[in-house]
Amino acid sequence: MMKDKILEVSAIKDGTVIDHIPANSLFKVISILGLDKICNKITFGTNLESKKLGQKAIIKLSDVFFFDKDINKIALVAPQAKLNIIKNYQVTEKKVVEVPDEISGIVKCMNPQCITNAEKLTTKFQVVSKKYVKLKCYYCEKITDQEHFVII
Repeated sequence: MMKDKILEVSAIKDGTVIDHIPANSLFKVISILGLDKICNKITFGTNLESKKLGQKAIIKLSDVFFFDKDINKIALVAPQAKLNIIKNYQVTEKKVVEVPDEISGIVKCMNPQCITNAEKLTTKFQVVSKKYVKLKCYYCEKITDQEHFVII
């Protein structure tokens, strides 16, 4: 006999669910998306059981919907994240995050001589590899890989 599935984080009527976030990346995702500055209801859970990740995090945002370009920013820290768009308690759309072609204002340039580390300029990178993420600084052309990202 199968037990009823228990929801560890309550359902939302309308909004966005970001699932399959690595547990250790939850607060990076919150920061990248600026979720600490919104007034809508947010529910999140971390260190939840996951068959794919072992431990995962989830974020549920009531009445919040994202443009793809905004949500794809989290691919740097949560490349396997999945988005579910909820309308009237039903999943109406599923999306997978993708690493965008350019990244601005999220990652610090690793070159101490880069102008972005000396002046108040927004960092900007061209993505040169999406599978194993590598970013090329727009200003100094130094390449930084995903093992060395420092989130601003």
